[in-house]
Amino acid sequence: MSEVDLNQPHITTTETMLRFYVFLGQYIDRCLDEEHRRSLPEPEFQQHLATAHDQVVELLATNRVVKEKAEVEFQRVTDMCKDYLKHPGSGEHARVLQEERETLRVKMLALSDLLAVFRSV
Repeated sequence: MSEVDLNQPHITTTETMLRFYVFLGQYIDRCLDEEHRRSLPEPEFQQHLATAHDQVVELLATNRVVKEKAEVEFQRVTDMCKDYLKHPGSGEHARVLQEERETLRVKMLALSDLLAVFRSV
């Protein structure tokens, strides 16, 4: 079997989307768990999140539909996290964040599997 060219567009796209979802998931984790917040200073984490977001936006510039979906998801998650941090004792906000975290987990698993398949071809 020949060596896989890891710079193929479908591999780059999948890696970038996976990284984007990982950071969105970590944002939720940081809201719900003090230990996660201490693992990385907030400004540094926000920079990583912003970079992942910018990379996705740039990568999807030619696909308006998927780009808009990613933008809506980014905005929804960041709004939910900001709202939770304003009302940290709210069980309802925590429940909604946990549901969103599970959705992101499933997306990350699917993208991770897809990436593994792409890399093995």
